[in-house]
Amino acid sequence: MSSSSPRSTGDTPEPTPGLTRFNTADDTTARAALHEVCASRAWGSKVLAQRTYATTDALFAASDAAMAELTAEDLAEAMAGHPPIGRPKPGDPTSHREQSGMSGASEALKAEMLELNLAYQEKFGHVFLICASGRTGEQMRDAVRNRIDNTPEQEREIVRGELGKINRIRLTRIAHAEGDAP
Repeated sequence: MSSSSPRSTGDTPEPTPGLTRFNTADDTTARAALHEVCASRAWGSKVLAQRTYATTDALFAASDAAMAELTAEDLAEAMAGHPPIGRPKPGDPTSHREQSGMSGASEALKAEMLELNLAYQEKFGHVFLICASGRTGEQMRDAVRNRIDNTPEQEREIVRGELGKINRIRLTRIAHAEGDAP
């Protein structure tokens, strides 16, 4: 990633159709799309303020910079938008898709994840957050087992990184979306 501004400079490649729709959407529509990516209002405002984006990489750079600046309260707001691993939001295709590694898990593994989620939440005060895309249920279980001994400060920075990964996946869907929605 370059350290240049995410704004279009005129000598960069044309944005994708989805990115063009996002760039040209009214602020209310674009803000709603960003809220679906990340529940932090501070993150959404920072990303929105940098429009227009010449490339998906420029959008990623703005997202990463906004994520790096989030306070502990902003991170808590972002995490509140994520259901616990193993319990995707009913009727939310994004939640189900991202947690598909748990869909084929045994009942014993699901019960263990519930127990670990509760222990993690008791210790840290928020859901266990991991970029679950492409991970198996066992990998997610092992991750929570490994992370539960972290300090709150260590865990906050790990969560920041995991949120960044999730945001990139979701921003990619916006940038490469077909149809009318940003």
